[in-house]
Amino acid sequence: MSYYKILCYFCKRSIVAWLFCSMVEGSSGFGTPSAIGAPLLLALGFPAMACVMAVLIIQSTPVSFGAVGTPVLLGVWTGINDKEDITQAIAPLSPENYLLQITANIGLIHAVVGFLIPLILVAFLTRFFGEKRSFVEGLKVWPFAIFAGLSFTIPYFLVAKYLGPEFPSLVGGFIGLMIVLPAAKRGFLMPKEIFHFAPRAKWDKDWLGSLPEEKYDDTIAPKFSLVRAFSPYLVVIGLLIITRVVAPLKAFLTGDMTTIEFSNLFGTTISSKIQLAYSPGTILIISSLLCILLFKMNAQAVKRSWSNSARTMVDAAPALLLSVPMVQVFINSGSAADVVNALPAMPILLAESAAGAFQNAWPLVAPWIGAMGAFIAGSNTVSNMMFSYFQWSTASQIGFDTNLAAQVVALQAVGGAAGNMIAVHNVVAACAVVGLMDKEGYVIRKTLLAMTYYVIQAGLIGMGIIFGNIIWWILAVIWPIVFFGLMAMTGKKKVQSTVDS
Repeated sequence: MSYYKILCYFCKRSIVAWLFCSMVEGSSGFGTPSAIGAPLLLALGFPAMACVMAVLIIQSTPVSFGAVGTPVLLGVWTGINDKEDITQAIAPLSPENYLLQITANIGLIHAVVGFLIPLILVAFLTRFFGEKRSFVEGLKVWPFAIFAGLSFTIPYFLVAKYLGPEFPSLVGGFIGLMIVLPAAKRGFLMPKEIFHFAPRAKWDKDWLGSLPEEKYDDTIAPKFSLVRAFSPYLVVIGLLIITRVVAPLKAFLTGDMTTIEFSNLFGTTISSKIQLAYSPGTILIISSLLCILLFKMNAQAVKRSWSNSARTMVDAAPALLLSVPMVQVFINSGSAADVVNALPAMPILLAESAAGAFQNAWPLVAPWIGAMGAFIAGSNTVSNMMFSYFQWSTASQIGFDTNLAAQVVALQAVGGAAGNMIAVHNVVAACAVVGLMDKEGYVIRKTLLAMTYYVIQAGLIGMGIIFGNIIWWILAVIWPIVFFGLMAMTGKKKVQSTVDS
């Protein structure tokens, strides 16, 4: 297949890339989809800037359950666990079961908002990088794009509701690929009109990275079968299901014999426990060791993979190592109740101000708080750690019951995932892997548009769920139409010599 023929199918390939990167996000997270997806799209003939924009838009819906559920298991859990007011309010429900309720809420909101992400992704590609610079041109692929979106979000939601936060992105991406790949090969629901980039000679210089051009060649036979290629993900999914569903095994892995607990840290009431045998990280390590046998890796390949993994870990570790104690200080900043002129914790004080300022409109604001946290911290996990308790306290002070407060916390997590599209850390990392430096501002201007759609739609859906008013559901239906209409009005038929931004 020729280079330019590959470019003709960029819409279809970008949608498949969305599913693949969603699965990678579900298993690894922490910028891994950018490191894998952007070079893959570059090899398929995408301009470097288009690669970065695409992988950042992809890092939205799957992010809340990325890295085997870390943004929920670590981020949201930090906000709701061992908080006396939450424990008393949700009784007799345990914090663990309350987390599962929040997980189902997150999955539902993401599913309703995120099924349009493939369509937005394609329309953005035709708008900013297509030969006609037309947003409308990308909308012609809507049947296949929505089919691909639902192929991911339906299993994604069902898994979040019934299996918990470890599985949705990983399983949803895998099932979506198994459905969409055969459909794409058969041209199912694909438009007759072919979309393509302009010839490379007409590309704007700002689209190009510093890496040498690599052309994809699909005449080369793959080294592995499809089942073997996906076997690491199958192993992870299988081990997660076994350890989470088989009750006796789960009881042993979470029991006292396999749990390390630290109580009354630094003379405070703060405690922490580590369940190494039950940790998703342990399952990922086991799966990686099995891959040595599955792919018959030699010592040099193993050394190289461990070296690459170590560098990735070192890059991600400082943010978490520094943010975890910072978040604990933020959450536990209040003085003891028996102290004269006792001061409330910072989240409680912020919640009082927020509740007074926004009242019942808070569900519209909650996703923006999550997005702001991710933009600043560069991580949905850190955003959830910082603001989940604040969001719950605000909802409580407004007068929401615990079920509605769980919806507000879910909006925080959804907004935090959307904020990944503009998080400076993610943008810089994605630009680096395709050799596109000093163009981060151009990229953020584009992904900010997609993030705006996401947080506004999440807020409208949150209002509809919390208040049950049909008006909010009507607005939730109207908003995507308005968004697409506004974007279509900005389309330019004539190719310009400078990057649209």
